[in-house]
Amino acid sequence: MIDFINSDLFAGIALLLALWSLPWKGYALWLAARNKHKYWFIALLLINTAAILEIIYIFAIGRKATKKSEDSV
Repeated sequence: MIDFINSDLFAGIALLLALWSLPWKGYALWLAARNKHKYWFIALLLINTAAILEIIYIFAIGRKATKKSEDSV
């Protein structure tokens, strides 16, 4: 186990995971701020779920709130 953590494979996986989740996190945070979802913004900022929570927010919650605000205009 210790050898895996010190290996180049672990560093590569960590880099790929960071590159995968960074754009999702950025877009989800932007969408939460735009929709004035303060608690979602805080949760998305603090919880690292390899972009799973961010994707759920973007496609399930964030889009619904965006559509509601566009319909009311």
